[in-house]
Amino acid sequence: MAVTMNDVARAAGVSLKTVSNVLNDYEFIRPATRQKVLDAIAELGYEANLTARSLRSGKTRMLGLVLSDLSIPYYAELASRLMTVAAGRGYRVLVEQSGATAAHELSALQGPFRQLTDGLLFTPLTLDAGTIAAHRGAKPVVMLGEHIADPRFDLVTMKNAEAAAAITGHLLAGGRRRIAVLGAAAGDTADSPGLRLNGYRQALDAAGVEFDPALVVQCDWRRDAGASAVGGLLNSGTGFDAVFGLNDTVALGALHELLIRGIKVPDDVAVAGFDDIDEARFASPSLTTVSPGMAEIAERSIKLLIDRIEGAEPAEEGLRVEAGFELKVRDSAP
Repeated sequence: MAVTMNDVARAAGVSLKTVSNVLNDYEFIRPATRQKVLDAIAELGYEANLTARSLRSGKTRMLGLVLSDLSIPYYAELASRLMTVAAGRGYRVLVEQSGATAAHELSALQGPFRQLTDGLLFTPLTLDAGTIAAHRGAKPVVMLGEHIADPRFDLVTMKNAEAAAAITGHLLAGGRRRIAVLGAAAGDTADSPGLRLNGYRQALDAAGVEFDPALVVQCDWRRDAGASAVGGLLNSGTGFDAVFGLNDTVALGALHELLIRGIKVPDDVAVAGFDDIDEARFASPSLTTVSPGMAEIAERSIKLLIDRIEGAEPAEEGLRVEAGFELKVRDSAP
């Protein structure tokens, strides 16, 4: 027979109400009492009926997170941080990969995934603001990233252009003048690739260095693409003394390709990235990069979404939050 809440209450020596309070993360419970209930739950193998509980309360205490691809290290690390922060507020996070397709993004907005959650952290790459507004329903949505910068939506993002200008300025201050940029996207001006490329150009202008479009390479934000991109520059004879990968995985791929071709980093070519993923610290040489405030993004986006869910933050007008950034100067571009 299935284990019931009454069974848990008897095993823990507490009331049924106390068990209910623990399951619903009621904060005013003595730690020792909470632990007794949790131990009884673990010993008996009790599984809460979340569907019934959500029908009674109207809340699941679950947040949805929609990202394009968890194989991208930045997204994986961000998801981990978001889960940790949410757990501290008594919420769990369900993750959905959209594959950067409109069908999957739309399904996350209005399908079963949405019904299981009280609010959504959303990183759309294909849907426009009008489509999202028409299908988001009554539950709150907080946008992550840059794709949707619309006053109807809360947005938590990073200072892409300013941070890219800062890392480019660091390379320029080190005497580099031929800085290749890897990871650009055709026609993009408003999403991460376009904003970071704009920051790069601003830094060149400020230093009086002429922009050379031959140094800008379009490619996916993956290691193999970064290696292929820098390899193409080398094969073409295009001269460069630094590489700026618009994310760390592109930069790490480029770093690998330079090293296997016998090019010394940073003596011959300096390399810098963007995102400060964990792998950047352990590359050889370690990767100079931008830390774009991932911890702040996680903290502020979770707080904003839960405040919307719980009514602590009025929902009349969307808020825009920009996290701070920090340069992480390491061996690849000292």
